[in-house]
Amino acid sequence: MTLYQPFLDYAIALLHERLDLQPYPIPTGFESKSALVGKGKHQEEVLTTSTGFQSPKLRQIRAAHVQGGKSLQVLNFVIFPHLNYDLPFFGADLVTLPGGHLIALDMQPLFRDDPAYQAKYTQPILSIFEAYQQHLPWGGDFPEEARPFFSPAFLWTRTQQDETVKTHVLAAFKDYLQAYLNFVDQAQPVTDSHALADIEQAQLRYLRYRAEKDPARGMFTRFYGTEWTEEYIHGFLFDLERKLTIGHRA
Repeated sequence: MTLYQPFLDYAIALLHERLDLQPYPIPTGFESKSALVGKGKHQEEVLTTSTGFQSPKLRQIRAAHVQGGKSLQVLNFVIFPHLNYDLPFFGADLVTLPGGHLIALDMQPLFRDDPAYQAKYTQPILSIFEAYQQHLPWGGDFPEEARPFFSPAFLWTRTQQDETVKTHVLAAFKDYLQAYLNFVDQAQPVTDSHALADIEQAQLRYLRYRAEKDPARGMFTRFYGTEWTEEYIHGFLFDLERKLTIGHRA
C-alpha cells in the first residue's frame, strides 16, 4: 500500500456514495504508464495511473497517482465543476520526494477578490483550516504568481514525518472533501450570461496557469518523454481548453 493510496480509496468511495458518478474518458495510453529509472540496484519502476469521473455538476474529477518507491510518491487529485456552476475547484497536491512531503490542499476560488464569493465558499471552511494549522504549519515560500489561485483556507505544509501524512494530512483531506461535496449539494446552476462568461474565463485562467506551470512536467518528461507528457497535461489533466475548442467546432 503506497502512502497516498488510502487518500484515493477514500475519495472514490465517498464520491460514489454522494454523487451520481459516471466514468470520465481517459485518452488511450494514459490510464497507466510505467518506466524504469535509476541504475543497477537503485533501479525502480515508476508507475503513473489515472482515474477519471464526472457527475451532473462536476465536469471532471480526476487523479494522477505516481508510485516510484519510497522516495517518490505523488497524488494530484482535482475536481473541476461544470461551467454553469460557480463552485471553486477542489485541489489536492500530495508529493513525497527524497527531502520529505509537500502537501497542498484547497478549494481554489474562481473569484478570489470578490467578498461575496469568499463569504460563500471560504468562510465556511476557515474553521477546518484553522483546526489543522497547529499540526500542519505553513510550508513557507510560495510563488507570488500562484497566490491569486488559492483561497485564505489554503493548507500548504511540509513535513518529514510519514506519520503526519497518515494522520493529520489524511484527516484534513477527508474534511476538505466532505465540505466540498456539501457545497456541490447546495450549488444551483448559473443562468446569467455575463456570470457564465466570467466563470468560463476564470476556469480557463486557472487551467492555463496550471498547464503552463505544472510542477510535474519535468518529472513526467524525464520518465516518459516530452510528447507523452504534453499530451497528458493538455489532453487529460487540464483538458478544458481542448474540450471547448472541440465543442465550438461541433
